[in-house]
Amino acid sequence: MAYRSINPATGETLAEYPLWQAAELEQALAQVAERQVAWRTVPLDERCALIRRAGEVLRARKSELARLITLEMGKLLREAEAEIEKCAWVCDYYAEHGPAFLADEALPSDASRSLVCYQPLGVVLAVMPWNFPFWQVFRFAAPALVAGNGGVLKHASNVPQCALAIESVFREAGLPEGGFRTLMISAAQVKGVIEDPRIAAVTLTGSEPAGRAVAATAGGVLKKSVLELGGSDPFIVLDDADLDRAVEQAVSSRFMNSGQSCIAAKRFILVEAIADAFVARFAERVAGLQAGDPLDEQTSLAPMARLDLRDELHQQVTASVAKGAKLVCGGEPLARPGAFYAPTILDHVRPSQPAWSEEFFGPVALVIRVKDEEEALAVANDSPFGLGSSVWSADQQRGEALARRIEAGCCFVNGMVKSAPSLPFGGIKNSGYGRELSRHGMLEFTNAKTLWLR
Repeated sequence: MAYRSINPATGETLAEYPLWQAAELEQALAQVAERQVAWRTVPLDERCALIRRAGEVLRARKSELARLITLEMGKLLREAEAEIEKCAWVCDYYAEHGPAFLADEALPSDASRSLVCYQPLGVVLAVMPWNFPFWQVFRFAAPALVAGNGGVLKHASNVPQCALAIESVFREAGLPEGGFRTLMISAAQVKGVIEDPRIAAVTLTGSEPAGRAVAATAGGVLKKSVLELGGSDPFIVLDDADLDRAVEQAVSSRFMNSGQSCIAAKRFILVEAIADAFVARFAERVAGLQAGDPLDEQTSLAPMARLDLRDELHQQVTASVAKGAKLVCGGEPLARPGAFYAPTILDHVRPSQPAWSEEFFGPVALVIRVKDEEEALAVANDSPFGLGSSVWSADQQRGEALARRIEAGCCFVNGMVKSAPSLPFGGIKNSGYGRELSRHGMLEFTNAKTLWLR
């Protein structure tokens, strides 16, 4: 068995890497565990300086790394460049704010002095997906390394070149050899790595089944885990919304990265008064998306990452149409090389259809019509997922009041859902638990140790 890097726009095999044998895995785990013992004693300002240098390396190598992302998983080149910039941003953020986030916290007690100090847990295993192959890793790695943890990465099998490039960025930035390692192992080997006593915690971004498996294994050995899983984010448009702005953001939020994002808008919940107008404008904009070479700046619709993912999406679409969903546009694979799927809108989505409850991970928008704001809220919360959400209304107070009632890890009012280093990110229900980013994310992989002194 081997990792295969395949260009999803052409089907061309770019590279193959053999899976590690047990001896190679053992060597890597031993190296990272040993290095972390020393790394945690490196002064915090030096750890911050190294992460800042990692951001500088990312910017210096942006063209090379962005092209690698595009070739390996199909993202539009301009989106790949933005991803590398975002990774550099998160490095800058934790280099600047890490000392404040990790500072001792004085607390009142019956002692002459009492406080909480934040110490690293040890080596953290990251099991990461392919859709944002650099960002998903750096948003965990930057805070974890600043906090004094070590890191090992089991990346998705279709982005091995990205995985190895990430390790090279940290090495070039000056992280001691073995401070962060990419493990070239199979999914079946992950269980053994989690159970290894040298691993202190695990973070996973991925599917619900993968999350359940990782959580069960981590729980079995009493190790901390953070899970960011799927989402079926509601995009609620009220009767007083600015439709032009909402439609513009709807296209970006649904079709960026060919719709392959956990926090992409997926369920467009429209109040009846504006539903026809919204769908007409939405369909007009979607019809203008141009599939093509993701390296070409004129292309506005990228391929999906793999053919099997495209086929699964098509099955969901056809099953929903068979049960009454109305196909407004698209609804089929594009007749061209690569894993392209036509940008699609399904209207009149109902509870009996897969589109109502399943996550559609690709360029398909699902439209649900409701009579009023209260029904919109009920539909939004009638989901096993709870990652992101958005509300569109000309009245910000009205939007906020509704946003507070939505069951999700975040809600954006009059803006598309996005992640940023300063905001905690994560979900509830089947979208996972724990938080990444901000101070909340940094402290997930620390020991909040109480010190009582008299």
